[in-house]
This record gives sequence, structure tokens and C-alpha cells, in this order.
Amino acid sequence: MSGNLAEVISLGGGAGPDLTAWTAWLRTQLIEDWRPNEWNGDILLFTGDPDDPRTNSWHCVVDPCNAVSKIRYGMCTGCQKAFRRSGLSEVEFKATYRPEPNRVYSHTDTCTVERDGKHCQREYHTTGLCRPHHVAWIKASRTKKNLFKGTREEWVRDVASPFEAFPRCRVLGCPMERITLEGGICRIHYNRWRHYREAQDQAPDFEDWLRHATPYLSLRQFSLAALSDVARLEVLYAIQQRDLRVANLDPSTIRLAVARLEGVPNLVTVAPEDLVPSELRQRNIATLLRDLGWTVAQGYDRFRGVEPTDKLVWDMKAVGYESAYRKGGKASIRAQSVDFSVITQPWLREAVMEWARSTRPHTKRFREHLSACEVASTALGRLPGGGMDPRKVRFAEMTLVTEAMRKLTREDGVTPLSSKSKRVRQSALYTVLDFGRSAGLLDDLHGTFARHGTHRIVVEESNEDEIGKAIPESVIRQLDARLDSMGRGFCYRGYDPQTIEAMFQTVYQVLRDTGRRPREVVSLKRNCLEFDGRDCFLVWNNYKGKRHKRRLPITRDTTEVIQKWAEHRDTLTVPPRSIPYLFPAITDLGRYAHMDTNNLSRALRQWVDSIEEIHSEGTGRDGRPVPFDRSKIFPYAFRHSYAQRHADAGVPIDVLKELMDHRSADTTARYYKVSLKRKQEAVKTMRLHVVDRHGNPAPISSNKAYEMRSVAVPFGNCQEPSNVKAGGHACPIRFQCAGCGFYRPDPSYLAAIEDQIRDLKADKETALAMGTDEYVIRNLQDQIDSFKKVAKNMHEQIEALPKQEREELMESVTVLRKSRAARGRMLPLTVINRSETTA
Repeated sequence: MSGNLAEVISLGGGAGPDLTAWTAWLRTQLIEDWRPNEWNGDILLFTGDPDDPRTNSWHCVVDPCNAVSKIRYGMCTGCQKAFRRSGLSEVEFKATYRPEPNRVYSHTDTCTVERDGKHCQREYHTTGLCRPHHVAWIKASRTKKNLFKGTREEWVRDVASPFEAFPRCRVLGCPMERITLEGGICRIHYNRWRHYREAQDQAPDFEDWLRHATPYLSLRQFSLAALSDVARLEVLYAIQQRDLRVANLDPSTIRLAVARLEGVPNLVTVAPEDLVPSELRQRNIATLLRDLGWTVAQGYDRFRGVEPTDKLVWDMKAVGYESAYRKGGKASIRAQSVDFSVITQPWLREAVMEWARSTRPHTKRFREHLSACEVASTALGRLPGGGMDPRKVRFAEMTLVTEAMRKLTREDGVTPLSSKSKRVRQSALYTVLDFGRSAGLLDDLHGTFARHGTHRIVVEESNEDEIGKAIPESVIRQLDARLDSMGRGFCYRGYDPQTIEAMFQTVYQVLRDTGRRPREVVSLKRNCLEFDGRDCFLVWNNYKGKRHKRRLPITRDTTEVIQKWAEHRDTLTVPPRSIPYLFPAITDLGRYAHMDTNNLSRALRQWVDSIEEIHSEGTGRDGRPVPFDRSKIFPYAFRHSYAQRHADAGVPIDVLKELMDHRSADTTARYYKVSLKRKQEAVKTMRLHVVDRHGNPAPISSNKAYEMRSVAVPFGNCQEPSNVKAGGHACPIRFQCAGCGFYRPDPSYLAAIEDQIRDLKADKETALAMGTDEYVIRNLQDQIDSFKKVAKNMHEQIEALPKQEREELMESVTVLRKSRAARGRMLPLTVINRSETTA
């Protein structure tokens, strides 16, 4: 604790609070039976129980060691140092190492001298003996007269007599024996007292020093003895209240924080932010100090009868509104403040405040309603009178508020807010007004200041040229090349670096290869693989669609990646809740029993940021690769990449719909959409490579002619007028394209033509087996030969193109195939609720 901070606290607060009444109130708020196995109120000492999951205190993994570890499933500091010096493997070290006894003062062993069943009660000093017995043995064995000729063990057995225990040290909680009769303190505290006395200008009061002295504290202990009488109650109250809010308690951090509060008369006269000195760099200690000060401040408000919602500025943590997201089975609270003074009209401000008091919404919904009222307040504030009189606020004023809603932008002040967000805020304003009227708070508000059909915010169509969220395959290939550095240096407490790297590399590959959502990947079960012959399926849960135990076919490579990690994972010691899962959590106290998606996102971001260069697909004006925007690489983006990869490969839309587990084909169709600009560029390239039914070049003069004078049929374009007019449903010769003079295929149909050749061959073999007439066999063979000729000529023409033109042509093939796939998708037979559509 810095002297400056103690001075600020002691001087702050003016006349100050009534400390007598304040301390009396604090005593009534303390939990009497709080952690009875750990907290001893008589000696003001907390000793963490390593077996209590609520306490950050764990047994050292070396069995004979009685110390505690800083991390779960880890070694204590002493064993860790011995392990580094030993040169042994971790398994060998744990099996052979035996730590020295009495390595910590909080756990003292006794002397080994015993006679007639009576043990020596004095503290262990060295070689199994207390200090008096050790001195006696030295005198007996090393004097010139050499009074005793035997070994130390024989002297202990035959000569030494047990001693009664010395009285314990007078310092609260100290288990050691006294060494001075006058002061009544142990050797540790005698040295502390001596140093303290020498550092003072005047002779200090020993009894006052003794009243605030603390025992030797181990890693799992903290003491409140060093604090003033008022500060002891305040800190204990704050720790107990924090224990009710937070999932676990860290004695080590509390001990360090309490040490910084020594000399402070009380905490109630200082603001929570002033408790943290500017030079303090330990973030966990700073956070704890602020929280202790905040808790004391909130308690003082309760002591004075002031509720958090009575103020104009609400502390959301004190109000206790739940977050929209839950953590560790409990609702997390956002530690932020909300200032209602931004709403200048008293009638509107009181309506939204009372709505919040009565409905207690979660923080996300609360802020949406507050933002809507702020927009309305700003719009009304520009009018003459500022909208202060609710009787003068009418239909015209609501129209101005609606216009302000329509012009809302993001935080940058430039990018327009989405129409959905605008509609949410408009609906939130109506909710507050309806509540105010029903509660009798807005009786004077004019009836026309309400919703009206003309105030509707129209949903805007998204830009068809908008870049998707899929990560380009070229970028994924660059990431794959640096896969060995994924997870390197990432902190995942309780696991060694090699395990952390292997785990996150596996998660990345499963994300990339399966297209599942991040939560669906991190929550995979240990037995997530199913085999059917040579085929392998991934068993996963669709949490968003509430459809569990789904099955996805995966490749052999992905299967081997999962199996390799599963074998390694079986060798790990994981939290009990994580045993059924493939990717374990850090602790049993987290939100999930498996890896948290937040950890996945942070590990991916750390890895991506560590890669020196990631290039996009295009080049700049100087011909050099353009850096890729790394913010577009996040876990969910790999799902879009998976879908886009399959759509670009021409996978039928109904097949991709099943792979993505979408409810509606409309959702899947987004991956097949091609912008008008890209489609025009593709047609411009493709029309020059059109051939006739013999495979001879038959280029089309313009994009317009390509699209308007032809219609897509299964194996190419058709120019027969009546069929074009009927949209491809009136072929005069029943789609015998191979023999039709109007048939105009191009390279974008090559895959369909080759599929048709294989189907015709299968039909021919079937016809031969059935003994059909020769003309049937001949017709099938003629079609096969014709299609083969077309395909062969197109392949030769493509191979003859320069590399750049060939790449442009293949890109056009992909664009047109996607465009046709989206156009020709199967329509749903039942009405789909758009709110159930999943992405």
C-alpha cells in the first residue's frame, strides 16, 4: 500500500460517515457461517481448501507433497524448481521425488523423538529433530570428550527425552512456538518486529504492532489482521458479497490486495477507482481492489437507504440486470453505467426509467430501449420548446422522430444502421410509450404521438455485389501452410504447450473441413465418429436448429485428424465435467463443460495475427499481392467457406442444404447467388467458346443474344424458337440434344455432358442385357459418340488457350454453373417460417 493512497483515503470524504453506525450495519450483513471449513473469524485467517471447487487452491500433483499449486493439475513452486533441476521426465519425477518436510511455516511437523509412547511436542527443526534436541545431539556427538559413541538414531532411541510443547506465538493465526518469554512471539515474528522497530524514528508500541501482525501465509491463505478495525469489516463484507457473485475465490490475489490496504482507516471514504495506484501493473489485483471498493460503496448506499435505481445514473452491476448471455450457469452482469440525463424530456425519461424498474430486462434489450428513447429525445429537442410539454407532442413530432430513426448510423457516424436494427429501435420506443400510458405516467401525452402506418421503416434489400463472409480458398491454403504455429504461446491453463497446440490445430481442421458452427465443433463428444463400411460420419449437435445427433459424411483425412487427437486426449487429466467431450474445458467452473468458443476465437486471432503475410486473391496496381483483411478470418467464417466451396464445385443445392442442415433451401441458395456484374462478365467470356452439336466453334455475337435467343437445357443451350419461347419445356424432339442442329453447348456444361455420357453408357448396358432391338442400342451409341465428340473438342479448345485466358474461362464456368444451380433449385412444398431459417 503506497503512502499516497493511504493519505488520500484518510483525508477523503470531508466530515466523513458515521463510522459507528456504519460498522454496526456491516456486522449485521456479515454471513456468520461463511465457508466454515476455510474461514476462521476468531483469528481472521482464511485457509483455502484444495478440495473445494469454489477456491483457487489445488493439491500439488506430487503425491507426498503437502503444498498447494498455483494451477490445477500442476506442481507447487518447490516441486517445480526441483523438477527443473532433476533432468527427469515428469512421470519419473512424480514417481521418485520425495520433498523435504516442513517446507512451509503454515504446516509445521514435530520432532521425531519418542520415549514410552510419548512424543516430543516441539517444532521440527532439521534431520527430524527439534532445535533443543538437535543442539543436544551436536554437543553429545562432536565434543572433544565424545560422550556418545553411537549413531544419531541410537541417541534418539536411547538417550533423548521428549519435551513438552512451547506456548504458541501470540500473533493471530500463527501456529509456531514462542522463542521469547517477554514478547511471546516466534522467531519469524521476532525478526519482523526487529526490522519494523529499526525502521521507525521513535520507539513503536509493541502491542499495537502485535494486534496487526499477520502469520506466515502460504499460497492458499490470507489474513485480515493487518487492517484497521473498520477496514477489516469492510473487506470481509466485500469478499463475502463478491463470493456470492463470482464462481470462485482466489486467496493468493486477495492476500496481495489486502497487503495494499494496510494503514487505510476505512474504504467508505474513497472512490473505488482511487484504490488502484497508477504504478500497479498486476491486473488481477487491480481488478480485485476496484471490486472491493465498489462493493463497499454499494453497501454504504444500502446503509443510507439509497437504491441503485433511485439515481439518475444507474450502475448496471449494482442494479443487477442480467446479460443476454449466461456464464457458468449464472447470469453475467455488465459492469457499466447508464446515464438517463441524455433524455432531456422529464416525461420520456421517467417513462423509460419506470419501464426498466418494472420489467427488469436483460442489458441488451435495456440498451436498445434506452437508445430508442435517446434518439426520440434528440429529435424532439431540436423543436421549439424542446418537446418538454407532452401535450404539444403530436403526429408531426412522431414523424420527425421516425425520420431520425431512418437516418441512424453506426458508431462511425457514416455507415447506415441496418433496417432491422432501425425497426428494433422504433418498436422499442413504442413499447416504452405503451407502458407509460398503461402505467398512468403519460396521461398528458397527446394520443397522436403513437405508431402509424406511414411511420413504417422499409426493409432494404442487400447489395447483390456485397462480398460474402467466406474465406477465400487461397487464404485458407496460406493458413494451412502455417498450421504448425496454431496454438503456440496460447494460455490454456492446466495443459502443456504441446497439448494446447495439438488441440487447437485439430479444432481448426475440423472447422475447415466440416463447416460446422464453432459451438458445434468445440462441443463434439469423445465418440463423435461413426463408421459404415469405408464411410465415416461425424456425429454432432445442431444447437441453433435444436436438432441433435446429426450425421455428416467426412473424408478419411479429417477422420484421421480427429482420431489422432482423441488418442492424445485420452492420456490427459481433464476436469470431470469434460470427460465426455473431445475438446476439454480449462475448469469445471466455466460456462461449458467443453472448450469455450471465446477461447477458440482468441486462439485463432492470436495465430492469424502472428503470421507475417496473408495475401488476398488479387493484386494491386503495382502487380504485387494485396494484403488480406485479417479481421475477416474468424471461426464462423469457415462455415461460409465450406458452403461456398461446395457451391462453387457444382454440388446440387438440395445436397448442400442437407450438408449444411438448413431448414430452408432459400438459406442455402445464398451461396449460389451470383451478382449481375459477375454474371455479365462470365457470359461475355463464355459466348466466345460456344460450339455446335459437332463440337465446332459457334460463338455468339453478344451477351444479349446468348441470354435471350437461347434457353438452358440439361446439357447446353438450345436456340430452337418454340423451345426458347416455352422456357425450355417444348422441345420438338424430346431433348435428343446430341442430334439437334439448335444445340449450342459451352464449357460451363462440360460436367453435365460427361455425366450424360456415363448415364447413356449405363442405359446401353441395361438395354443389351434386356435384349432390346438394335435401333435402340444404335440410338444410344450414336448419342454417346456425339456427346463424346463435343466434349473432346471443347477440352482441346480449352487446353489450347493461354494460361490467363484459360483461368478466366474456368472462373466463368464456376459463375454460370452457380447461377443455373440457384435458378433451378427445388422449391419447398410447404410454407417455411423465415424466422426458423438458419445460416
